[in-house]
Amino acid sequence: MDKTLKEEEKEEEQVVNPWEVSAKEGGKIDYEKLIDKFGCQRLDQTLIDRVQRLTSLPPHVFLRRGVFFAHRDFSEILDAYERGDKFYLYTGRGPSSEALHLGHLVPFMFTKYLQDAFKVPLVIQLTDDEKCMWKNLSVEESQRLARENAKDIIACGFDITKTFIFSDFDYVGGAFYKNMVRVSKCVTYNKLNLTGAMQVVGIFGFSGEDHIGKISFPPVQVWLFAALVSHQINCMWGKASALVLLTGCISLPISSGLAPGIAVPSFPSSFPHLFPSKDDLRCLIPCAIDQGETGKMSASDPNSAIYVTDSAKDIKNKVNKYAFSGGQDSIENHRKYGANLEVDIPVKYLSFFLEDDAELEHVRKEYGAGRMLTGEVKKRLIEVLTEIVERHRRARTAVTDAMVDAFMAVRPLPNMFN
Repeated sequence: MDKTLKEEEKEEEQVVNPWEVSAKEGGKIDYEKLIDKFGCQRLDQTLIDRVQRLTSLPPHVFLRRGVFFAHRDFSEILDAYERGDKFYLYTGRGPSSEALHLGHLVPFMFTKYLQDAFKVPLVIQLTDDEKCMWKNLSVEESQRLARENAKDIIACGFDITKTFIFSDFDYVGGAFYKNMVRVSKCVTYNKLNLTGAMQVVGIFGFSGEDHIGKISFPPVQVWLFAALVSHQINCMWGKASALVLLTGCISLPISSGLAPGIAVPSFPSSFPHLFPSKDDLRCLIPCAIDQGETGKMSASDPNSAIYVTDSAKDIKNKVNKYAFSGGQDSIENHRKYGANLEVDIPVKYLSFFLEDDAELEHVRKEYGAGRMLTGEVKKRLIEVLTEIVERHRRARTAVTDAMVDAFMAVRPLPNMFN
């Protein structure tokens, strides 16, 4: 009994579900525990070396530095690729804000690398229905945000001849589904008085005050990626055998919460214009978490993240004012003891976005030894982030509504595996 209570208390120290990532009392997220909980494996150097060998390209910085740190059956995808079998990439975005922050961009930057490296097609799902139900947005506003977010995604440089973007409201449901969502937002669990419905709290963290649309979305999401996507791809792209799904660990409870023994297959029948055959299609989903030591970046707190709409002045102010430093409280102590790199946010950001491995190692060595000051590290980070944001802003400016329509058009992609 005592052991069970201790295990439950330990489990409550961090909350990880599809909509929340937090650690108790400001503690760190235990990623090793997440790997075990969700049945993942560490993405080790052997797999990274194999990716380099198969693609003849250097591993992406996110692979080299463990930004993408875990996988489920990625080795099987590489086995299939080595045999000459086809697979596709799958990822998505829940459009809840006007613009993306850098945490949102991380999985798309990595997806772009995978598409280029393996020369495979990609499906991107915009869950505007989910955000309509969770963020108290109207159907129309959710759809508008989906298109705005699509512009940021397209600006990452995806190949239109290999990429299909869809929104749930437009592609999946139509007018009938939109009205279903509107109605579901008007009824809560308490009004239904469904005792059994409370069983979902353990997996998704719902309460009696939540509306029934929230409990209906997880099975819809599972079905969408398992059935809808594969059918669509089969008709758009012809025969294929694998899917690479790019998501975050916060999405894993949806699929991990299925009953034991229930497999979620990949049915090509969901995308008739992509994959006309009836063969199953393998899918690869890269996993990243857009958060710091203690929790997820928040779109509701503008100071918790760097947005792609931030000016150079905004970036400088956020880094200098809000990026927690591991440096000492005085120059004298800093020279003597050096910086604590484990808690230093600027160094962590540089490990994500500074591509030069030699320069990053130099910063870590000099800063950790106290020979480099906090101001110097923050100055370099400001330069790196400003360059990334300004480059993205230029690319997004070039994305027109017509381009969004083209990426979201239901169409065959005859050259997607070329």
